[in-house]
Amino acid sequence: HTYSDMERSSTRPQAQVSVTRRKNLEFEPLSTTALILEDRPPNLPAKSVEEALRHKQEYDEMVAGAKRREMKEAQRKKRQMKERFKQEDSIANAMIIWNNDILPNWNCMRNTRRVRELWWQGLPPSIRGRVWSLAIGNELNITPGNHSAHCLTLLPCEMAVPKSHADRESSLDLIKLDISRTFPSLFIFQKGGPYHDLLHSVLGAYTCYRPDVGYVQGMSFIAAVLILNLEEADAFIAFANLLNKPCQMAFFRVDHELMLKYFAAFEVFFEENLPRLFSHFQINNLTPDLYLIDWIFTLYSKSLPLDVACRVWDVFCRDGEEFLFRTALGILRLYQDVLLQMDFIHIAQFLTRLPEGMAPDSLFSCIAATHMISNNRKWGQVFSALTKDGNKEIANHSPALRS
Repeated sequence: HTYSDMERSSTRPQAQVSVTRRKNLEFEPLSTTALILEDRPPNLPAKSVEEALRHKQEYDEMVAGAKRREMKEAQRKKRQMKERFKQEDSIANAMIIWNNDILPNWNCMRNTRRVRELWWQGLPPSIRGRVWSLAIGNELNITPGNHSAHCLTLLPCEMAVPKSHADRESSLDLIKLDISRTFPSLFIFQKGGPYHDLLHSVLGAYTCYRPDVGYVQGMSFIAAVLILNLEEADAFIAFANLLNKPCQMAFFRVDHELMLKYFAAFEVFFEENLPRLFSHFQINNLTPDLYLIDWIFTLYSKSLPLDVACRVWDVFCRDGEEFLFRTALGILRLYQDVLLQMDFIHIAQFLTRLPEGMAPDSLFSCIAATHMISNNRKWGQVFSALTKDGNKEIANHSPALRS
């Protein structure tokens, strides 16, 4: 070619080049799987009959496999939808029973077998807050008043004792810090979120109401769960009464001696229900305080998915502190096989950051399989015995805690 020929060739319209290329190839498969069905381009040897049949068979197998996967996925979605509709129907039916039969006759029906069984299945979200309030009660006889400087005016306030200005400021600073870390994935309690000021108000009100306790890390999660289910004044009343329960007060006031007794009672039932795992924990010197404190401080609202935590709260409001420790044993039972393969560090890491995809039914099946009876003694009897016998009983049941 001369230079002018090369120049003319290089300046041919792009469309002409494309057309020429297509004519040469005469081959444009619609998909990669269709390649095996296409005849080869004229410039290549044709397929043999055997090869063409083999390719046809491979293609049919791929299509059949794709159809099977599509059918399997369709069946899975159908099962999911069916389960969802079933769950929605169950919630709707339960809500009717709660609203029409149980709540109007609360005092005489709350402890019946029918109500307890229905309660165990989880409370309908629309009535959850009301049931929690009734179950927690108002032993403190709190009467909500007006808001003033982020503090509810509440009566009576006999428990309040003077607290220094510095301590109050420290509590308020800690509240601000903790609110930003409360359910961060929801984006509703952080600054600018719709519930930020409400959460700050409830927590600030509590530090005014109980300056002897003040604010302790973990309280923000408890208050947040209540705010999601109750109006502000009702959330505060439930919050103050909930924290006034013996177990919560022991932990939030860091009553070390009483906390040890709770841990010792827990270990009695731990050994009774899960002896292999109990032994494994003892060999690895893994004591209950390493995981139970975080669970109890936030009533599982930080450790479990929110929907699972709310179901735990449902039964906790019904059964009291015993259910907090029964839930802990349920979690250990659920992950027993995994935990038995781990050493101290990995167990501690696992229990302080539980898997996010925990299914409520799986956990509650494990909780149901956990029996809170040891030597014919229930939780309250075991704990009372530990309280009476003091350090001697704690040492017998929980040697790992003596140090």
